[in-house]
Amino acid sequence: MDLGIHGRRAIVCASSQGLGRGCAQALAEAGVSVVINGRNPSLLERTAAEIRKSTGVAVTPVLADISTPEGQAALLAACPAPDILINNNGGPPFRDFRALDRAAILQGVTMNMLTAIELTQKVVDAMAQRGFGRIVNITSASVKMPLAGLDLSSGARAGLTAFMAGVARDVAASNVTINNLLPGSFDTARMHSGRAAAAQRAQISEDEVAARSLAAIPAQRFGNIQEFGQTCAFLCSVHAGYMTGQNVLLDGGAFPGAL
Repeated sequence: MDLGIHGRRAIVCASSQGLGRGCAQALAEAGVSVVINGRNPSLLERTAAEIRKSTGVAVTPVLADISTPEGQAALLAACPAPDILINNNGGPPFRDFRALDRAAILQGVTMNMLTAIELTQKVVDAMAQRGFGRIVNITSASVKMPLAGLDLSSGARAGLTAFMAGVARDVAASNVTINNLLPGSFDTARMHSGRAAAAQRAQISEDEVAARSLAAIPAQRFGNIQEFGQTCAFLCSVHAGYMTGQNVLLDGGAFPGAL
């Protein structure tokens, strides 16, 4: 399918690996020039080279912490007028809510709510003036099904979801859409590190943790970043212009709900 976005420009946050990389790769395959972002310089450069080689599009790596004003400025200096913005950022680690102090809570909210809002503020009006814009927020399945120990991540992402619900309706008439992708268990480095931590807490093997996770997923497998990226690319396409303010759950059927 031709997504109708060849020649567009995109900023993809936290995209040197994992879900963000899957989105950057899929957009590049659709002919979109991409600005990718990360904080590991060697990993970032390698990812940029690989996407560039496999797709032939312009790929600009930006080494930055996007939770800071300086990091956001660096992204927008590399792409001052993006047609597409993929908001993504690492989440707080597993932690009992009783152990969270004010500083940790504010950091979590900054990373998983405030940063996406700030970046959206910086690009959305120009998108509306040009008559095309696609903003996709990568949140989490925990917005619908919170997990104990990830309360800060769930709360911040749920707050972003509610905030963006009103914003999406405000700009819809200008052909600017804002949607959220809610990943469940995907085969990423973050999942593997979380599995290792869970195994240590429970004093069991990582294989046992993986088996328990799979047992709760009707699809009986973990997701891969390629299928996640292609879903993201569709939301950015001309074909998804009538779809806005939506939460798209990709979890292999793990959420036991009908709505």
